[in-house]
Formats: sequence, C-alpha cells, structure tokens
Amino acid sequence: MRVLNRVLQIYSTSSSSSVTELTRNLSTLVDLFKVTTDPKPISKKNRTRSPLKERIKPSEAATSLYRSLSVLENTENESVDRVLNEWKSTQGISLNKDDILVSIDYLRSFNKFNLALQLLEWTEKRSLIWLSHREHAIYIVLLGKARGVEAAENYFADLPESAKRKSTYGALLHCYCSEKMTEKAIVICEKMHALNLPLNSFDYSSLMILHMKLGQPDKVPLLMKEMKEKGLKLHIYNYKLLINSYASLNDIDAVEKVEEEIKMVHSVIPEWDFFCNLAAIYVAAGLLEKAEMNLKKVEKLKLYDPKPFRFLLNLYASIGKPEEVYRVWQSLKSAFRKTNNLSYLTMLQVLSRLEDMDGLERCFEEWESHCLSYDVRLPNVLIKAYLKRDMIEEAKLLLDHTLKKGCEPNFATYVLFIDFFVKIHDMDLALNYMRVGSPYVRNTERRMYTKYASMFQKYFEERNDMDGAVEFNRLKQDADSLDLEVHDIDASLRDEVDAFSAKRLSTLFDYGMVSDEH
Repeated sequence: MRVLNRVLQIYSTSSSSSVTELTRNLSTLVDLFKVTTDPKPISKKNRTRSPLKERIKPSEAATSLYRSLSVLENTENESVDRVLNEWKSTQGISLNKDDILVSIDYLRSFNKFNLALQLLEWTEKRSLIWLSHREHAIYIVLLGKARGVEAAENYFADLPESAKRKSTYGALLHCYCSEKMTEKAIVICEKMHALNLPLNSFDYSSLMILHMKLGQPDKVPLLMKEMKEKGLKLHIYNYKLLINSYASLNDIDAVEKVEEEIKMVHSVIPEWDFFCNLAAIYVAAGLLEKAEMNLKKVEKLKLYDPKPFRFLLNLYASIGKPEEVYRVWQSLKSAFRKTNNLSYLTMLQVLSRLEDMDGLERCFEEWESHCLSYDVRLPNVLIKAYLKRDMIEEAKLLLDHTLKKGCEPNFATYVLFIDFFVKIHDMDLALNYMRVGSPYVRNTERRMYTKYASMFQKYFEERNDMDGAVEFNRLKQDADSLDLEVHDIDASLRDEVDAFSAKRLSTLFDYGMVSDEH
C-alpha cells in the first residue's frame, strides 16, 4: 500500500508540473519496479535478438509480397486491398504468419506504417493469422505511428481483458513515449505496477526514447544503471540508445567503453545496424579508423537484405573510401538476383557526393539499360549533379529524355532547375519551371511546394509586382486545396546518413515492446 500511495503521490505532483519535472518524476517512478530475485546467469545458447530481427532469410512469399506493396505511397488512400487481392490470386503462394510479420517489418523499416497496418488488417479480415497478444501489440504500435495515439488507445480499450498483457501495455507505453506524452506514460506505468507487470528492458527503451526526444540524453545512462541494478536482461537496443545518448553528449570516451562492454555481454548479439550506427558516430567525431573497423564487422555478417549494403555504401563514402564503395557495390549486385531501384539510387547519390561524374554516368546508364520501372528519383540525381557543375544543357537533355521514356516527373525534378536559375538570378526561367512543375506535386512534396510558392510571392511583393504576387497566391491556394497528406521526404532520398537522430534510430527497434517477456 505504501508503494501504491507513493505512485499516486508522484502522479498527483506530476499532473501540474513542467515537462522537466514530469520526466524527473518519471525517472523516480521507475524505481518502484524492483526485481526481487537474483538474475540467473545467461548462457551463450540463450543469447537473444530483438523479436523480428531474429528471423532467418525471408521466404519467397514474404519477398514477393513486400515488393508488391513497396511501390505504393504510404497513405490511407492507396488501394492496398486491391493490390493484396491481385497478389494473392496471381502468385499462387501460400502465406504463413512469419511471412506476414516479416513483410510488415520490411514496410516499417522504410517508415511505411500505413501500408504495414493495412497489411495486418487485410490478413486479420481474411483470418490468415490469429492475433495473439504479441500481434495485438504490433497493431497498437502501428496504429500509433499511422493514425495517431488516440487510435492506438481506442484499440487497446476495445481489447478483451485477456489480451491486455505485458506486451500490449508496453506497446501503448511506447506510443506515449514516442509522442512525448509524459503524463500518460506515467499513468500507464502506474497501471502496470498495480497489475504486477514490472517494467522490462523493452519498456526501459521506451523511457530512454522519451528522454532522448525531450532533449535529456543525460537521463539515459541513469536508466541503464537502474536496469543493471535490477538484474534486467539487457538487449541490444538498450545499448543503442545508451550509445546515442553519449554521442549526443559528445562523450566519445563513454561510447568506446560501451562498445567494449558489449563484447563481454553474452545476452546480446549486435547486428548490422548497431555497427553502422557506431560507424556513423565515429565519422561525426572524426575517428575514421574506428568507423571503418565497424563497417568491416558489418561485412562479416550474413546479410539477407540490400539495406545494410546501402548503409555501407553511404558510410564508406563518408570516410572517403571510393574503392570500398565500388567493392561493396559489386558485392551487393552479386548477393541478389536483381538490383532494385533503391540500391541504384543509393549508389548514384554516393557517387554524386564523391564527385565521381564518370562513375555516376556509367552507373546511371547501367541502371537504365535493364530497369523494370523508370523511377524519376534516379535521373534527378544526375540532373542535380549536372546543374551543380553548371551543365544546364546536359540537365535539360536528361529531363527531356526522362519524359520521353514515359516517366512522370515529380515537383522535386523542377525544383532542381528552380534552384539553379535562382542561383544565377534568372527569375523568369525559375518562375517558368515553377509553373511547369506545379501539376506534378506529390503528397510528399506539399511542404516543398508551399515553401517555393511563398518564396516567389515574397519576391514579387518586395518588387511591388502585384500581378505576379496574385498569381502565386493563386498557386498556393491551389496547393492548399489538394487532397494530399503532409509527410517528410522519404528517408531513402536523403543524401546523408553520417549522423543518426534518436527518432530515426528508434524506428529500428520499435518492436521491442512486443517481447514475450513476463
């Protein structure tokens, strides 16, 4: 009873506190979840990986299903049902539970939470899988990402009491922490304590994420210390967050100590993303030899997916190793029957960063010679490289060539030309490309479009050109009337992966709270 009163006291104090006080109280609240039994030693055979990362090479069904869905936009408007029904009728491949979960994990890894959620809904409607408490937890996490925390809360509330277990409570806690809802995180921690559901390592990772998002990386080592004191089983994503907290504090010595500690902990097995993260931190710190050592560790692992190869390409470029970039590129192409557009896009971006124009043009020609779908993002990379070197005629010819291929440009294509002509102070041509590009605005480009429309409107107003200002005000209104969702540019389009933010890293192991622990 004294413990419960202490919990209630903490929460009553927290309800009127500042964010800083709330998180301080949250750290205090964690102390209430004590482990009373001595931890058992962990043998090598009991080493654990995160739940979905322990899966073996994806099956033919999972790979085929993911490819069918990956081309869709990550919106509620996409006809996922139609694509899935067509896939099921044409492929003649039976799906099992693991195939579905692996496909969901793939979609999540590219931040396509809407598509992942719709896939789970589709399979449930057709009774292809039975939802255990673990799948209910996945549902909650996906709802929180795709449709907001309120949707996740409603789903949790509608669950039968038998499904409200450690994993589902942990998933809801994770949603609150991801959205910096500190008060609600405190409430659910109290509820878990009242139900005798002690915090496990996955829940601690959620609290760590909360502190990182609140700009309090110094709190993460304290949480890790508490976990050790309580004898909780440590997982690799706890160490990921710990390392990133030290990196945020510019404490590279502490990062190195954690790296050494992990070598002595038999309960965790670092995987490719852990080593890539370390390499990125060392690159940012100027420790290029240490960065390269971690990249070599990645290459020693069994890599069943092109994604780690793409990170290797970027990171080897970041340490100025073009010969390693080409070597990894050949390894990627040899490892998979087909080299997809995203891998070619990554290589083109890397060659552009390395200022390797000859290699860039060769790689583009190689892709174009056998690509199955003409993705405008790839010619955009070469167009950008041409314009950076004032090769305007080559850029125009490539745009014309792309259009003749039947490829629809995106607004970003025309922004490349807009930026070029603004740079050389030719506003008339910049305005022309703005007008031509306006009909091609995609749902991921809404913010970009509004930004450029506002820039031109301001330009006109400063010069008292009211006709031009009126025109661009109309263009802005047209953009506002488009039924488009606002999203950040897809991570695959970002040129730099030299530093990982806590937000980006958290998506690598959000599934932590669907563990079967406790």
